[in-house]
Amino acid sequence: MKIRANLAIGGGLTVLALAVGIFGPWLAHTDPIMDANLMNAELPPSREFWFGTDQQGRDIWSRVMYGAQISLTVGVVSQLINTAIGTALGVTAGYWGGWWDDFVNGLTNLMLAIPSLIFALAIMAILGPGLTSLLIALGLTNWSYTCRISRAQALAVKSQGYVQAARVLGYGDFRIMFTQILPNTLGPIIVIATLGMGGTILAEAALSFLGLGVRPPSPSWGSMLSDARETITTAPWLSLFPGMAIFLTVLGLNLLGDGLRDILDPQSRSRR
Repeated sequence: MKIRANLAIGGGLTVLALAVGIFGPWLAHTDPIMDANLMNAELPPSREFWFGTDQQGRDIWSRVMYGAQISLTVGVVSQLINTAIGTALGVTAGYWGGWWDDFVNGLTNLMLAIPSLIFALAIMAILGPGLTSLLIALGLTNWSYTCRISRAQALAVKSQGYVQAARVLGYGDFRIMFTQILPNTLGPIIVIATLGMGGTILAEAALSFLGLGVRPPSPSWGSMLSDARETITTAPWLSLFPGMAIFLTVLGLNLLGDGLRDILDPQSRSRR
């Protein structure tokens, strides 16, 4: 029951977040940047403005809808980069071994020793704020867990009989890794990618909160929280709704990843 509940709730929240990210421009009432009216500044939620308005009179509902595109794009693209880097390094290190395995292990330990957010801050300080810089910074700082998992899976799989049979048939190393080892390591990698996506969205919100994310006036959930910190007591709806959007999206991804782990983990299946 717990697994089904995690999958149902997590999948539902994730699908909802993706739907908002895809159809946000059609769900928005106004333009999130241009439609500013100081006469409507900091209005509380009402029938006209469902989520209220910000300091410049812009509709928060519309900004949350548009902000979903930015936050989800950063989360998905950055985690795809992390997954690709970690999987490539982990599978090749586990399969080839030797000096390459030692090098990848040392690099992975170095990445684990440095907090990913600190590393991302350093990259953003060099590249400057902006969406492209954000994708690069977050795409290069969170691949170590995927690397370790894929390396462990490759070490366990490469001694199996079907891999030995592929060698006898004359398969090259890259063909064996791509057709024999990688398909049998996808389960844990998918789980790590799903869980990591939530962490990446939180990291994007943190960097945007610090002013190193997407440049204003483009809306992102983190930058909206940054703009609202001075009015959290007088106009709490400015921070409530983007904060809830981040919370529900990350909660959905974490529950989905937890449910997928229980399904794809052979030990969990045997216990059930």
